[in-house]
Amino acid sequence: MTNPLLSDWTQDFALPPFDRIKDDDFAPAFDAALAEARANVAAIADNPASPDFANVIEAMEQAEAKLDRVAGVFYNLAGADSTPVREALQRDLAPKLSAFSSEITNNAALFARIEAVWAARNGLAGEQLRVLELYRQMFIRAGAQLRGDAADRLTAVKARLAVLGTQFSQNLLADEREWFMEISEADLEGLPDFVIASARAAGSEKGVSGPVITLNRSLIVPFLQFSPRRALRQRAYEAWVARGENGNANDNRAIAAETLALREERAKLLGYASFADFKLEPEMAKTPQAVRDLLMRVWEPAKAKAIADAEVLEAMMHADGVNSALEAWDWRYYSEKRRKAEHDLDEAVLKPYLSLEAMLAAQFDCANRLFGLEFRALDVPLYHKDVRAWEVTRKGQHIAVFLGDYFARGSKRSGAWCSAMRSQKKLGGDVRPIVVNVCNFAKGEPALLSYDDARTLFHEFGHALHQMLSNVTYGFISGTSVARDFVELPSQLYEHWLEVPEVLEKHARHVDTGAPMPADMLKRLLAAGTYDQGFATVEFLASALVDLAFHEGAAPADPMAKQAEVLAELGLPHAIRMRHATPHFAHVFSGDGYSSGYYSYMWSEVMDADAFAAFEEAGDAFDPNVAARLERFILSAGGSQDAEALYTQFRGRMPGVEPLLKGRGLLDVA
Repeated sequence: MTNPLLSDWTQDFALPPFDRIKDDDFAPAFDAALAEARANVAAIADNPASPDFANVIEAMEQAEAKLDRVAGVFYNLAGADSTPVREALQRDLAPKLSAFSSEITNNAALFARIEAVWAARNGLAGEQLRVLELYRQMFIRAGAQLRGDAADRLTAVKARLAVLGTQFSQNLLADEREWFMEISEADLEGLPDFVIASARAAGSEKGVSGPVITLNRSLIVPFLQFSPRRALRQRAYEAWVARGENGNANDNRAIAAETLALREERAKLLGYASFADFKLEPEMAKTPQAVRDLLMRVWEPAKAKAIADAEVLEAMMHADGVNSALEAWDWRYYSEKRRKAEHDLDEAVLKPYLSLEAMLAAQFDCANRLFGLEFRALDVPLYHKDVRAWEVTRKGQHIAVFLGDYFARGSKRSGAWCSAMRSQKKLGGDVRPIVVNVCNFAKGEPALLSYDDARTLFHEFGHALHQMLSNVTYGFISGTSVARDFVELPSQLYEHWLEVPEVLEKHARHVDTGAPMPADMLKRLLAAGTYDQGFATVEFLASALVDLAFHEGAAPADPMAKQAEVLAELGLPHAIRMRHATPHFAHVFSGDGYSSGYYSYMWSEVMDADAFAAFEEAGDAFDPNVAARLERFILSAGGSQDAEALYTQFRGRMPGVEPLLKGRGLLDVA
């Protein structure tokens, strides 16, 4: 029988045949795809014809087509719907794929041909020159200029890092999957109906007759917000922040230490002073000092606001008769009480106006008004019963297939993300993307979102638009293939449309009655937009500054001690923890993506606040001229130019930090 991963995909839109793909198909498909890619690369390196852009760079762009196709399906499924077979294959593939990558970048004949094309680059321009420059940079940063023992050692280091990153992710998933806290019917006191329903659904998934609290963010956070039982809040919170740090087989502390040491060695082998210097060189920030300058510019006003808020919350707690210091498991509970008192906002009353269906309609409607996109639901085989699909069109032309996978389950890693099973490109034919948004919302009938959940939905859809509207020739620079501290601009920018009053007036309708959100509730919701931003900013910055400290000097032998040292120097308020402590800091340790780069969210926020101001200055959140510029210079351009050049073409200049501080309500304390 033909392996469905290797045969032609004849379904509509050339979607993967999910109904025919079995776990056992992946290993042989990877073997065949790797063999084909190796042969293609060897043919490029050994080509007797004079090297030129077409027979080197364009040939490389197409050399791994089958491998990209197989990997695009596998890694999406491995993250969103893991199985023991998939996890075992991930562990097996990590060193294999790392070795293959090193084979390519260590291929002296291939690099010599790239250098020859680079030497003759005067005839190239636009995308071709940009792609050539990035290919050459990729090879050099991967060690193509190293020889002998140094080259061999770098190959070994990268292979080991790939193994460690996979193990870190799987350990974290195992801790999240295995822990749950059974609660009694009496323990449901004070919890809104939506939390009770989610706890019962989680109990059913865990095979327990009663309700449980799991480590899924969409369940544990509202539990921490609403449960009056302080001891239970403490137990749940401490389990949540101890993921990867439990002294069991899933403990990630040794993995983090080894990872940091190997990253430092990698940077030194390539001639950099530190891993942060190496990692930030191609980013917008360029240097660790530039990152630190931005983060510290925001840290002081954020900390001042958080300390002031902590005093208010502790006084509320003392008024309840709890005569001890405010702790991390108290913050959300008393902050929710304060929000209700000061803004008359009760999340239990608010959530029925923010159903998943209503917010999906809102995100699609905004995309239609801004970019003319239309969304048609598809009935096609998908990889899980919870996944949904839409065809995306514009003026009758097919643009993309969009998949949404929105509900938490034990087989899905935590968090939210956007990925592409297939990226847009024009080389070799007009290839349209398959884009996936993955979230971890609590399942319900119907599913109701918090306002933060709704922001997450819009955030990930901003990434999806970056993929769907991509309009470049080469897959190497398609969609989100941009500087790490630029990639969050489209996602964070799209969140702003959730705050546009007319969007909520139209779409925030009660799930049972269909009535629009009352005008006074909408006004209070938007007025509370900067509520508790001292807390949110401090917990983010603490993580970003620890990440930077890990990578800008000598690798710490004990990352947990280094983490504690950094937080003490910052004066982190007692009742606030890092958003992601080291043993579960997947952004930084599950792979290289955000290592020394967690700051990227804030770097991009400087731009997203300024970018939305362009619409405000035009007097219309849906101004067609500004939207057209946004698509032309940001969303469709991918990595076709340097990120700063793209933003400057859109806005005319680069922004300062003031819009960010204003957007977070911190300007008055800066």
